[in-house]
Amino acid sequence: MNYYLSLFFICFFLNVNGQETHYSSKDIAINTLIDGTLLVPNNTAKPKLAIIITDYGPTDRNGNQNFSNNNALKKLAESLTSKGIATFRYDKRIVKQILKKKIDAHITFDDYITDAISVIDYFKNEASYSEIYIIGHGQGSLIGMLAAKDKADGFISLAGTSQSIDKVIIEQIGAMDPTLIEATTKAFESLKQGKLTSEYPQALETIFRADVQPFIMNWMQYDPQHIIKSLDMPVLVVNGTKDLQVSVDEAKALKLASQKADLKVIDNMNHVLFIIEGDELENSKSYNESFRPISEVLTTTISEFILN
Repeated sequence: MNYYLSLFFICFFLNVNGQETHYSSKDIAINTLIDGTLLVPNNTAKPKLAIIITDYGPTDRNGNQNFSNNNALKKLAESLTSKGIATFRYDKRIVKQILKKKIDAHITFDDYITDAISVIDYFKNEASYSEIYIIGHGQGSLIGMLAAKDKADGFISLAGTSQSIDKVIIEQIGAMDPTLIEATTKAFESLKQGKLTSEYPQALETIFRADVQPFIMNWMQYDPQHIIKSLDMPVLVVNGTKDLQVSVDEAKALKLASQKADLKVIDNMNHVLFIIEGDELENSKSYNESFRPISEVLTTTISEFILN
C-alpha cells in the first residue's frame, strides 16, 4: 500500500471511529495522590464538567482492576465528551500506591472523600467550567454524594447502593448462605461500637481481616439515603436490570429518599454498563470484555440530564 493510500485510510479511520477530532485529552495531577484524564470538547467555551468517581477496590480511571478490564468509565467519559460535556476521571489513590509499591496500610474511606473534594476544588478554582456534576459509580456513588454536597451543581448515582455497607454485606451473605447471617451481624455490631473483632465466620476472612476492619468501620458509618436526602441540587439515580451487584431496588430506595431525584432504570444494563442479552455467565464474562460498547441509553440519559 503506497503512502497516500495509507494516509487516506488512517484519516478515514480517525474520522469514522475516533472521537479525538471532537475533543482534546490531557492528563492532570491533582496532587501527589491523584492523577486523572481530562477530556474537553472542542469549540465550546466554558463547558459543563462531569467528574467520574470509580467503584470499590483498586479501580483505575478507566474502570479497570487487575482481573477486570472493561474500560467502561473511559467509554462513558468519551461518550459524554463527544456530546459536549467535559469529563475528568481519576485513579483511586490506592492504584498509584500499588504501582509505586508504597501502600498505605491505614487508608480510610474518608481518604477517598477527601480525594473527591480535592478534585472538585481543583476544577472550581480553575473557573473554566460553567457547572460541575459528579458521577459516582458503585462505591463512588456514596463518595460522590458526600463530596458533592455544597460544592457541585448536580449529582448522578450510577449503580449506587441505598444502604450502609454493613447492611449490604449482610444481605449478600444471607443470599449466599443464611447460616452465616447471625455471626456476620455480630461482627458488624462490634465494628459499630468501634471495636475490632476476631469473631467472624472464617469463610468471610477477606471482609473481616484485621487490616480491613478499620476501613469497613469507617465506611459503614455513612447512610446513603440520609446523605442523598441532604443534597440541594438536581439528582439522577441510574441502575440496570442486569446488575449482579446492585439491584434496582437500591436505586428505587435512593430515589424515594430524595425529593430532587429522577430515576432511570435501564433494561438489560449490567454493573459495568454493558447491555447483556444472555445469562449470568455472559454477564460475568463481560467484566473483562473491553470490546463491548456501553449502553447508549445511559450516555443519552446522563448527557440530557447535565445539558438540559
